[in-house]
Amino acid sequence: MPRTDIYLKVEVDHDREESPEALATELVRQLKKLYVVRTAEMTNFVPRGEERS
Repeated sequence: MPRTDIYLKVEVDHDREESPEALATELVRQLKKLYVVRTAEMTNFVPRGEERS
């Protein structure tokens, strides 16, 4: 069976109290659970500040 690496960029809105690491941990957990993902990890996050309307 072939194996493929897929790189995703995910942009999220979150409360100030919510850490990006916690969000990434939950995303990784869900991917592993739902899509038969072998491995998943957060390698980096980039804070963007407040969203402009």
